[in-house]
Formats: sequence, structure tokens, C-alpha cells
Amino acid sequence: MVKIMLYGVRDEEIAMVEAWSLKNDVRVDYTKLNLTPDTVTLAKGYDGVTISQVADLDVSLYSTLASYGIKQVAQRSAGFEMHDLEAANANQLIISNVPSYSPESIAEYAVTAALNLVRKTELIQTKVAEQDFRWMPAIRSRVIQEMTVAVIGVGRIGSRVASIYRGFGARVVAYDIEPREEFADLVEFQSSLQAAIKLADIVTIHMPATPQNYQQFSLDLFKQFKPGAVLINTARGPIVHTEALFTALEAGYLVAAALDVYDGEAPYVPVDWRGREMLDPVFQRLISHPQIIYTPHIAYYTDTAVRNLIDSPLDATLDVIRTGDTKLRVN
Repeated sequence: MVKIMLYGVRDEEIAMVEAWSLKNDVRVDYTKLNLTPDTVTLAKGYDGVTISQVADLDVSLYSTLASYGIKQVAQRSAGFEMHDLEAANANQLIISNVPSYSPESIAEYAVTAALNLVRKTELIQTKVAEQDFRWMPAIRSRVIQEMTVAVIGVGRIGSRVASIYRGFGARVVAYDIEPREEFADLVEFQSSLQAAIKLADIVTIHMPATPQNYQQFSLDLFKQFKPGAVLINTARGPIVHTEALFTALEAGYLVAAALDVYDGEAPYVPVDWRGREMLDPVFQRLISHPQIIYTPHIAYYTDTAVRNLIDSPLDATLDVIRTGDTKLRVN
């Protein structure tokens, strides 16, 4: 019987894993541990591996897995920047991802985060908790219909974000390094990132992390924001220079931000850190900043997405075992 090992499985995923195993007549074993040099031996004797971690993999793992006869590693996320693709190629390992597990989930959350900033719900709830029920300019809001939204990255997720904002009646501008013609009726593509940002009351990021956009949202870029604008990042942490964002907020280049991702999140997300010392001062400042709403990489986190993040990598793993390839490979 075909055997697959899953690393980093959470309790809530076990029933989904077992359902897939029964449906496909494949033995699937699992561990809550991540794939590391200390745990890689758990994969010995298996035909395939899937993982769900955000920290970079130790490059020695690729040769070890290859020595076990394993031909692939299925990443249970859209991002695959944690993999050294050259090292994987050198060991004839196929790396796959899940390019689309629920774009609607992320799009809906990105808009929800923006609405919370625009409608100042956190401040309102704080005042209610203080039993301060007054109406005052500090909690007065704007209307989305009268705003311009800049969607940065118009793919599966960005296009859905644009569609939701169009439903509100907002003007939607966009920037993408490769504008797709099928979205030309949905957004007004701009010639540059800077051109899109200068028009926008809401800037919402939906790009993958690449070497080219590492810390692209820098202080120089924040200086070009429209006065009163807000930033939403439900994409990847490395795209935003966090300390530059602090400076920009304090200087008034933008008024607020909602971040579902952070460049240094790997040790903390998803981990119960209660009662433990926060070792990252930038992250500590981020989660306590009065102008930032931070959430722990949960924009995707819906029933649909969790199920797809189990089924799709297992399907890809089985494809490689049976055919030698998968349409989800990234190397």
C-alpha cells in the first residue's frame, strides 16, 4: 500500500486526513512535529511527504529524503519561499504548493480588515468597554463608495478583492507587473506601483513574496501615500519594511494599517506564546502599536481553505508517486 507522511498536522485536520486516506485507499500517517533534521527519519519507509511550515528548510533534508527514495515534498500553502529549489532539483525532488485553496477566504478577510480600519471599530469597542457612548469626530467614518482602492497584485485573490470593492461602488485602481487583460474591466491598471498608491485611500497587497519585492513597501514608498490612506497586507510579511511602517505611521504618511503577516512570524505563528517572553522587539512593537491591527496569518482560515490545504497536497503527492509528476510543481 502507498504510504504518505504528513508533518505539522493540527488536531482539527486529522479527520480530514483520515477521510482522504479512506477515500483514496492510501495509508496516511501524521505528526504534529515539523520536518527538521531531527524528525526527518519519521519519513523513512514512506513514499511521499507533505509539510506545512513557514520557516526555511534545512538544505540537508533534501538529500536525506532522496536517500529514502522519496521523490517529492508537497507544501501545504501557496507560498514556497521556505524551499531551496536548487537544492531540491539537485536531489531530483519535486516541490509542489497549493496555488489556490480559497481565494475568496483571503479576499473577504482583506476587505473586512479594511472596513475595520475605515469604520474605526477597534476604537469604538474600546470606548464602549469604557462606557463612553458619545458620538465624536474621533469615531466618525468615511464611506467606501467615495474612496479609491489600489489593489497591488491582480491575480486569483486580488481580482476578488477588486470585485468586492466594486460592489461597494468604490473606484478600484491596480498595479501588477503583468496586467491581465481579463481584469481590465474590473480595475484601472496604472503604469507603476507609485502611480496606483498616490490615488488610493486603501492600499491592499496581494502579491507573492519575491526577491524583487522584498521590503518594497519602504519609507520612500510610504511617503507617496495619499494623506489619510490605510494599508492592508494579507499577502506576505517580507513585502513590507515593518520599521519603515512604524516611522510612516508616526509621521502621518498613512493613518493606519492592518497586517495579517509579518516578516519574522515563523517562531510565533501558529504557536501559543502565552506567558512566554517575546524575543522579537519589532514584533512586540507591531502587536501593541495603536495604529496597527495585527492578526496571526488567519486571512485564509476558513473551513473550505483548511480542507483544500489537506486534500490538494495529498492529491499532488499521490500524482507524483503514481505518474512521476504533478501539475502543482513549482520547480
